[in-house]
Amino acid sequence: MKARELGRNSVVVGDRVALAGDTSGAAGSLARIVRVEERTSELRRSPDDTDPAERVVVANAQQMLIVCALADPEPKTRFIDRCLVAAYDAGLEPLLVLTKSDLASPRKIREFYAPLGLPMVTTRQPLPPATLSRLRKALDSNGRGPRISVCIGQSGVGKSTLVNELIPDADRATGRVNAVTGKGRHTSSSAIALPLPGEAGWLIDTPGIRGFGLGHISPQRVLAAFGDLAEPAAACPAGCDHLSAGCALDEWAASQGSQAVARLDSLRRLLRSRESAEQAE
Repeated sequence: MKARELGRNSVVVGDRVALAGDTSGAAGSLARIVRVEERTSELRRSPDDTDPAERVVVANAQQMLIVCALADPEPKTRFIDRCLVAAYDAGLEPLLVLTKSDLASPRKIREFYAPLGLPMVTTRQPLPPATLSRLRKALDSNGRGPRISVCIGQSGVGKSTLVNELIPDADRATGRVNAVTGKGRHTSSSAIALPLPGEAGWLIDTPGIRGFGLGHISPQRVLAAFGDLAEPAAACPAGCDHLSAGCALDEWAASQGSQAVARLDSLRRLLRSRESAEQAE
């Protein structure tokens, strides 16, 4: 139960709270949440890019696992970019987990994100013991101590399967991708914090989502998420919106090749979404 004075939506998964009452956990026991401790981080999302209203999805996480399938369904780099923006804005360390490498090569996706220096792990089924060990080490802060990680991914990418591999007792429901639409079916309906084996911290599994609204994040924070573009953007004229003629990123991308052009296109698609949100306000 929660104290009435805390109000609605005041507690989210990952919060540290103070309890009053019978905390024994015995049958019939009753305790109340009377205080929410100060949060060290907040992962937030808005309903869409035209709605600046935000809600906290997870509190106190230090790392975000962005799960993306290499096939069935096809990889969505726009979704990955949005997750990266949200992770950097919240101060979370991102880890890109590329699943289903038994169906498609990870080479193009890895090359696409290589300029960011983004940590990546590629998995397949059945999951090799060495890969499982690497993932568990990453969740355990590479051996430096327990922490909270949040797992984000679209429906059908194998997120629940991955969670079940990492935490055998999790028993998260798994589903299949619709052969007609290419979209996965929602198998998780709510976020849940699961203890990792060996007291290595917590993994918060979230429901599969199809979009990650960034209406609450400023254009400057969006650009900051594209680390490979931040340095060349410094050559832009004062007040540059990175969408209009005269942006230094155009010349830079043209000189760097197709990967840089694709990265700039991703940035601009997100910035145009933010521009639409501001006009709607």
